[in-house]
Amino acid sequence: MRGLGELEAVVMDRLWSAGSPRTVRAVYEDLREQRQIAYTTVMTVMDNLHRKGWLRRQLAGRAYLYEPVRSREARSADLMGEALAASTDRATTLIHFVEQMSPQEARLLRDALAHTSGNAGSQDSSGATTPRVGDPVDGPQTPRTGPADGDRTRRQREETA
Repeated sequence: MRGLGELEAVVMDRLWSAGSPRTVRAVYEDLREQRQIAYTTVMTVMDNLHRKGWLRRQLAGRAYLYEPVRSREARSADLMGEALAASTDRATTLIHFVEQMSPQEARLLRDALAHTSGNAGSQDSSGATTPRVGDPVDGPQTPRTGPADGDRTRRQREETA
């Protein structure tokens, strides 16, 4: 699938957040609260997204209902795969990626790897079962903008050495 333009990304975000099929009118009304935009612009963008394979649509009365073909998470995975494919040294790229993770994110990655190899729900040395991907995680979820305290990147470790 081809990449998304700025307005296409905004429309996709609204449709992913909606969780159910939406008409052009519903997306237009939602977007209009944040920006000046013409109905025909939204209609054209959604039609383009349909033609590009991002959206499926079904006629409901006189209007189409649009919904994403793939989930936001699947798109995020595609982007990670594209970034890895663009690397000339995949191992080093993966190391840099993992170094940026919080301990919780690293645990989720380990669990995802175990899940894909058929070993979901692995046990640690204490016998506690690691939650599977998608299981609720204890504690508040906070967005990460960089390495957490005590979770320095290799560059930061080298600079202080």
